[in-house]
Order: sequence, then C-alpha cells, then structure tokens
Amino acid sequence: MTKFQNISLFIPRISIGWMFFWAGITKVLDPTWSAAGYLQGAKTFSGFYRWLTTPGLLPLTNFVNEWGLTLLGLALILGIFVRLSSVLGAVLMFLYYLPILQFPYPNAHSFIVDEHIIYISILLFFAAIRAGRVWGLENWCSGLPICSKFPRLRNWLG
Repeated sequence: MTKFQNISLFIPRISIGWMFFWAGITKVLDPTWSAAGYLQGAKTFSGFYRWLTTPGLLPLTNFVNEWGLTLLGLALILGIFVRLSSVLGAVLMFLYYLPILQFPYPNAHSFIVDEHIIYISILLFFAAIRAGRVWGLENWCSGLPICSKFPRLRNWLG
C-alpha cells in the first residue's frame, strides 16, 4: 500500500473507533443509562426487542450495548482484533437499525439506508481488508506464538 492509501484507511478507522468508544464509554460511566427506552419503542420486531427489556435480560442487554460499543471502539483505535470486532460491530449496528425501521423508512430523512447501514458497510470493509494491519497492533499480534500455533485464530482476529 502507498502512504496515501495507509492514511486513507487509518484516519477513518481511528475516527469511527473514537465515535464507537465515546458512545460506549459514556453509557458505561452513566449509571442511569438504559437501552430500555430505545428498545421498547421498536417499530420492527417489537416483541423481540421488548423481550430484551424484560427484568431478567435488561442488565445483559445494557452490558452488551455499553461494553460492545466501548470495546469495538478500542479495537478500531488500537488496530487489534479488527476483523472479529468489526463483524460483531456490524451485527450490533444491524440490531440497532431494526427497531427504528418502518420499512422502507428508517427515519424521516432516509430511504432504506441510514447511518446504521453506513456503519455496517464500513465495518465490513474494515474486516475484509484487515484494516488493523495498517498502523495497528495486528502486525505485532500476528507474530505471537499463539497466532503461529493457531492460524485460524489469526485469520479471525486479524
């Protein structure tokens, strides 16, 4: 890759990583935050999303939201486990997309595609091209003995 290509990949990875990290860590640090309001207003698959807000599942739902976003952001910023975290992040973004979707309008200013679909596309792109290998820790990680011993692990992690 050329230096320009590296910069063109590094800046979006760091920027989107920061956005996810900030979205997650602000939820972690706010003891009053809950996904319940967002999920209870679901327009699509409302039964499923209301089930996620039941008293037995809501703490897990909140934990996955808070720490999923935070760890996804850290992985993108540090450039480690980008492939795995990007795929999991894309799934999380799809789960965020469905409750607001009143097909084909995710919101008043969108037709099918909104920011969640853009995030999904970018995350899958990062996973496909192994974005963590560009000025990230994945090059270092791939040289560790555990990655040499388990090549499939190396393939999924970076």
